[in-house]
Amino acid sequence: EVQLVESGGGLVHSGGSLRLSCAASGFTFDEYAIGWFRQAPGKEREGISCSSAVGSSDKSEWYADSVKGRFSISRDNAKNTVYLQMDSLEPEDTAVYHCASKYGLEYSRLRQEYNYWGQGTQVTVSS
Repeated sequence: EVQLVESGGGLVHSGGSLRLSCAASGFTFDEYAIGWFRQAPGKEREGISCSSAVGSSDKSEWYADSVKGRFSISRDNAKNTVYLQMDSLEPEDTAVYHCASKYGLEYSRLRQEYNYWGQGTQVTVSS
């Protein structure tokens, strides 16, 4: 059974940090690109960071402009886990954060290209 399980969310003050984890199981982790998405109340789910699969010659990453320089994505392939380090958090970052996996080496910014999704973890940033 394919599973993606997010953890690490919580309540933090503006300027604080959190590290989200996404534990994957049930598929060959190395063959999948991973994306982090978030959805705030009343808004569409948006992509914020993506990482290409292990076998990608490019090993590229992408960040949305809204989080660039503050968030960092990383993979621990031995643990089948992806992390999202979030620093300098702002109230505008408040949302449910989801990780998702996409078969293939290259990431995509488009949520419809992702095959599997986690249930999400709530991040709340107070001002």
